[in-house]
Amino acid sequence: MFDTVLVANRGEIAVRVIRTLRRMGVRSVAVHSEADAGALHVREADTAVCIGPAAAAESYLSIGSLIEAARRTSAQAVHPGYGFLAENAAFARACKDAGLVFIGPPADAIELMGDKIRAKETVQSAGVPVVPGSSGSGLSDTQLAEAAREIGMPVLLKPSAGGGGKGMRLVREESALAEEIAAARREARGSFGDDTLLVERWIDRPRHIEIQVMADAHGNVVHLGERECSLQRRHQKIIEEAPSPLLDAATREAMGEAAAQAARSCGYTGAGTVEFIVPGGEDVPTGADGASRPYYFMEMNTRLQVEHPVTELITGLDLVEWQLRAAAGERLGFAQEDVVLDGHAVEARICAETARVGTDGRVNFLPSAGTVLALSEPGGEGVRVDSGLAEGTEVGTTYDPMLAKVIAHGPDRPTALRRLRAALADTTVLGLDTNIGFLRELLSHPDVEAGRLDTGLVDRDAAGLVTTQVPDEVYAAAALFRHATLGPGDADGGAPAWQDPFAVPTGWRLGGSPAWTVYQLRASGGEPVEVRVRGLADAAEVRVGALDDPDAREVSAGLLLPAGGGTTGTAQLRWGGTTRAVRHAGDATGHWLTWDGHSRHIRVFDPVEAALQGGAAGAHAGTLTAPMPGTVTVVKAAVGDEVTAGQSLLVVEAMKMEHVIAAPHDGVVAELDVTPGSTVAMDQVLAVVAPREEEA
Repeated sequence: MFDTVLVANRGEIAVRVIRTLRRMGVRSVAVHSEADAGALHVREADTAVCIGPAAAAESYLSIGSLIEAARRTSAQAVHPGYGFLAENAAFARACKDAGLVFIGPPADAIELMGDKIRAKETVQSAGVPVVPGSSGSGLSDTQLAEAAREIGMPVLLKPSAGGGGKGMRLVREESALAEEIAAARREARGSFGDDTLLVERWIDRPRHIEIQVMADAHGNVVHLGERECSLQRRHQKIIEEAPSPLLDAATREAMGEAAAQAARSCGYTGAGTVEFIVPGGEDVPTGADGASRPYYFMEMNTRLQVEHPVTELITGLDLVEWQLRAAAGERLGFAQEDVVLDGHAVEARICAETARVGTDGRVNFLPSAGTVLALSEPGGEGVRVDSGLAEGTEVGTTYDPMLAKVIAHGPDRPTALRRLRAALADTTVLGLDTNIGFLRELLSHPDVEAGRLDTGLVDRDAAGLVTTQVPDEVYAAAALFRHATLGPGDADGGAPAWQDPFAVPTGWRLGGSPAWTVYQLRASGGEPVEVRVRGLADAAEVRVGALDDPDAREVSAGLLLPAGGGTTGTAQLRWGGTTRAVRHAGDATGHWLTWDGHSRHIRVFDPVEAALQGGAAGAHAGTLTAPMPGTVTVVKAAVGDEVTAGQSLLVVEAMKMEHVIAAPHDGVVAELDVTPGSTVAMDQVLAVVAPREEEA
C-alpha cells in the first residue's frame, strides 16, 4: 500500500477521498487554487500545495503543476476524483512517466472508453447491445445532420469526448439541427477541448440505469449492482438510488454481466461505471440473456461516480479503498457471489443554483454564488453527508455548482426516501441559493414515490416543483429580525439609545409616531411586500400586505432570539398559535431565512434606490439582464442590428453551463454593453432591444 497519495481534485470528492486515506493510515496531499486556499479539503489534508490561480486551466487542469506537487510532497500515487482530469488519458500517462501510480484504469482504457464512438464499437463486438446511432468519428456538420435524418427524429447529439451531460442536445425538429450542432460543438470544445460529436436515436421516456464494476490487475471483474439515475435536468443527474425500482433479478444479472464484459473488453482495472439506457413503461419487448426488458449500452465512465455512495451503503464496500488496493496491485478481496445488496439508498445532490420560472412556464436552473454565512448538515440513523462546505466558504462561478451530497439508507425504498426528505429539511446552507427545497419537492412527487421514473420527468414537471410563493411568516420573521434592532424598543423592552428619527423605519413624523412600523421587503425574484409591525419584536402584531389589502390580516407574532443575539443562528418564531424554528443569517442587504429545506433571501427594498439603479434601461421592456453571474462567451449581435423575437443574441456561461440570451420581441438592438470575455453579475444589464416603432 502507498504511504502518500495526492488528491488531484477539490470540493466534496477531495474531502471524501482524504477521509478514506486517513482511515487507511495513508498520508494525504491536497492541491488547491489561490481561490480555494481556505477550502475544507485543504484543511482536511495532511499537506496542501497551491498549484495556481483560480482559473481551472491554470490550476486543477495543469498536469505539470499536479505532477510537480506530487514530486515535492513525495507522493507515490495520484487519485483524480471525478471531473477535471479523472478521465484524461494524457494525465494518466504523465503520472506513469513521472513514476507515479494513477489510481484509475490504464491510459489505453480511458482513451478507448472516452471516445464514445470507439467505445460503442468495442462493446458491441463483445456482445453488448448498443443504441442505434452514427458510426465513424470526425463527422462534419452536414454528415451529422444526414445521420440524424437517417436515424429519424428525435435524436440526441453527444460529444464523443467527456460526459456529465455537457454539450448534449435533444433535437426534435430537423430545422433546428444546424443551430443545435453548432451549440453542442461549442460546449464540447469548451468543456473537453474536443468538439467531435455523435448522434443517437432518442428513446422516449428512457430510464438511465448504470452498473458499478470493480476490477483488479489479475483479471478479476465483479459488478456491484445497479443505480437508477433517471431523475435528471439538462442531462445532469440530481437524484440517484440503488437498487433500481424497475429491475427484476433476471434483468439485473443480465445487465451486470454485460457491464463486466464491457470492462473486460478494454482491459479495465479499478472502479468504473457502465451506463445503460432502458426503455421505461409497461409495453416493452423482452430483452436478451434472460432479461425481462431490453437495455442498451450508452457509455462507460472510467472513474469513480458522483453517486457511488448509494452503492457503498447497500454493499458495505468502500469503493475508494478498493480503488487504492487495485492500484497497489492487490487482488479483489471478494467474488461475485459475495456481493449482497442490503436495503435501499437514495442520494440528493445539493447544488449552488436558483430556479426561475419563465414566462413560457419552463424552469431555468441557473448557477448562484455567494459566501456560506450559515451551515448545518444533517445526521441521524441511515444518513450520510459528503460535503466540501464550511462556514465562510466562497462559492464562485469558476467551478462545478455541486456543493454536497446527502444520502439516506434504509431497509426498504420508502424508508430511504422518508429519511432523505427529513435530512434535507434539516440541511441549512445560507448565503447563496441552492436546490435543497426543489429536491424535497421532487422526492415527494407521486411518480417518484411510486418508482415511475424517466429522464424527462423533472423537465416535464419542474414548474410545479418550484416554490415561488413566500409564506407570510417568512416576511414576518425578516421584519421582526430588523424590528429587534431598529424598532421602537430593544429585545429586553427597554428604551433604545437615541437615533436620528429619519434613519429608523417607524414612520416618524412631526406630531408623533404612528402605531405601525413599516418595512418594505423583497424576496429574490419577487415583488416588493409591505410588512407592518406594532409592538416589540418578541410580542407584536404583524400585518403582511398594505393596509388597504383585503387579504392582509393582523397576526399575533413574536421572535425569540437566541442568547447573545447575533446575525446568524436559530430563532423561535411564534406566528398565530404556532411556534417554529427559523434559521437565519444576516448580511448587508437583508436576511437569509430557511424553513423545511426552503431558503430565501429577504432584502430591504428601497423604491427610490431601485428606480435610480434601474434608470431608463431598467424601465425598458426590452432590457436583457444576466440571469446568473458568469462570463459572456458569445456575442451574436451589434448595436443597430434588426432582430426577431427569440433570436439568440448572447451566451453567458457559468459553472460549465451555457445560457442563451434571446431577443424578447422584434426590434433593433439599441444598447449592447458587453463583449466576449466580459464578466457579469446577476441582473446586470447586457443589452436593450427597442421595438422598431420606438426606434423610429
